[in-house]
Amino acid sequence: MPDKKSASLRELFLRNKRGLLTYLTRRVGRADAPDLLQEAFLRVLDRGAAVEISDPAAYLRRTAANLATDHGRRSDQEAKLLVFDGAADAPSEDSTPEERVDAKERARRFAVAIEALPPRCRQVFTLRMRDKLPPEEIARRLGISRKMVDRHLQIAIERCRKALK
Repeated sequence: MPDKKSASLRELFLRNKRGLLTYLTRRVGRADAPDLLQEAFLRVLDRGAAVEISDPAAYLRRTAANLATDHGRRSDQEAKLLVFDGAADAPSEDSTPEERVDAKERARRFAVAIEALPPRCRQVFTLRMRDKLPPEEIARRLGISRKMVDRHLQIAIERCRKALK
């Protein structure tokens, strides 16, 4: 019996892999789409072991869509945690000289990373982080879609994180 079930899961994977990967790439970007695809299949596999799923392909698509939505929410929360001007890294009055040097270096790398962003990406990032505009307002002001705003923010956050590591 397990051989029949694993064969059907393999077939489900082969039939839906390309379409779901394309869908997820559009939703979350090329870097995160393969991980979400794998997570979707793992969840279907885990769920399928517990109960019989009447339409595995539909369940898989819904799982992938939910994962993409969760990823977007997480990205929004992460964006809120990034402080635009580096003030969070400002050393306290009683910090050591090394801590002050480290904080200055992080602030410098952050500023360099922002300056290195493509112009539209930098503009979106600045409007969101410094001016605290909601993504819908940024999209309206710049004449771009909300998804494009999200994509620019994702790129900016990824590059700033890399610069600060």
